Amino acid sequence: MTQLVAGVDSSTQSCKVTIRDAATGAVVREGRAAHPDGTSVDPRHWWDALGAAVADAGGLTDVGAVAIAGQQHGMVALDADGHVVRDALLWNDVRSADAAAQMVEEIGRDSWVARTGLVPVASFTGTKLRWLRDAEPDNAGRVAAVALPHDWLSWRLRGYGPADESPLGPDLDALATDASDASGTAYWDPVRREYDPELFELALGRPMRVAGSEPTADTVVVPRVVAHDEAMGTLDVDVALPNGAVAPSGLVVAAGLGDNAGAALGLGLAPGDIAVSLGTSGTVFGVTATEVLDPSGTVAGFADGTGSRLPIVTTLNAARVLEVIGGLLGVDHDALGELALQAPAGADGLVLVPYFVGERTPNRPDATASLLGMTPGTTDRPHLARAAVEGMLCALADGLAAVEGTGVTVSRLLLIGGAARNEAVRTVAAQVFGRDVLIPEPGEYVASGAARQAAWALTGALPSWDIATTTVPADPHPEVLEQYRAAAR
Repeated sequence: MTQLVAGVDSSTQSCKVTIRDAATGAVVREGRAAHPDGTSVDPRHWWDALGAAVADAGGLTDVGAVAIAGQQHGMVALDADGHVVRDALLWNDVRSADAAAQMVEEIGRDSWVARTGLVPVASFTGTKLRWLRDAEPDNAGRVAAVALPHDWLSWRLRGYGPADESPLGPDLDALATDASDASGTAYWDPVRREYDPELFELALGRPMRVAGSEPTADTVVVPRVVAHDEAMGTLDVDVALPNGAVAPSGLVVAAGLGDNAGAALGLGLAPGDIAVSLGTSGTVFGVTATEVLDPSGTVAGFADGTGSRLPIVTTLNAARVLEVIGGLLGVDHDALGELALQAPAGADGLVLVPYFVGERTPNRPDATASLLGMTPGTTDRPHLARAAVEGMLCALADGLAAVEGTGVTVSRLLLIGGAARNEAVRTVAAQVFGRDVLIPEPGEYVASGAARQAAWALTGALPSWDIATTTVPADPHPEVLEQYRAAAR
């Protein structure tokens, strides 16, 4: 009998649900719902979108297990009654940049790397807690628990929440997460695989305790970390989702994971595989069994969804670069790509440094974009389109170099995300990266990874799902990256 599993990708922009055959990974049906724009969002919108996406996917009544992958780092602060204290600050909210700098100064860059595998920047949860402590002390005083987006959604899906909105009420000790998402908080140690209480208190100014442990006075609950191949639990009651959808009693809710770990699991990445993901933001990540330490803070040594490491570099500007320049030129992504291919590699010296919303890597939260090399011959539509594609990819090529600099071997390079479907992006990637670029068949790989984890929790074995790829042969043009690096200094 066919067993079905569901995977959820609750991203910055939308919620996507994929329902698959647990054995083969074949897609049975899918659903989607939008999230609101902004870097500070009421989590209720994610809950509403989850219900709408589940309904759009035909419901969960025939599904055996579900897992939620979510955008990392978002600060979801809850009071003792399970209500959200304030809008969640998302990963791309940079108001905590000064707080991050203060925290680095207080204990030193090397100490942060040794204890968490990262150096705090505005994206990480701990810096947002410090900002909350300093900017909104009344709200900080109300905080009884701190969760991440996927933790909170899984908690709600399991029937918990404010008493008047959920069947099981505000049991904060039921909060749970996984190692991949915990490792992006800046108060979790990926070596010992446990929280660092001193770093949490350094952030919020109050002590923490792990959900399920003995209650103590004035402590703030953080979710317990569930093993990647285990479940958070099985529903004992039917849970009503918004939009009329229902999570039925008996549904297994797997641990879930951070979005990049979800994509790695969905792609089936093995050591030596590196993925470059082109969403609104950009990421370069892979899987390795060895410890990843980068004193510069460029590469974060997260955990993945299988018990290994997930070295990762993240930029704030990826597909948004194409959207901004496409908007300026009055064209969509496809037409922008056609224009870009009309200009030569290197765009005759026109370089776009694409820091439109500041940047996370390098850590320049207040930076703006720059266009250099403008001459009468380069200031036209094709050259500007080409510079946009090259600028986006060169920033990520620097990320790839940083990952390799930690000792991670790169045997295969995979290009994913919506922008990877653009022919110009594929062509330029093979030039900028200077190696073969593998393009997996189009798919929602974060949601697929969550579904694969759900199958693992349901059956006790991680299934192997085949993925077809096409190869764009290497066409090295090192001058493109060289001129970008000179402009971006």
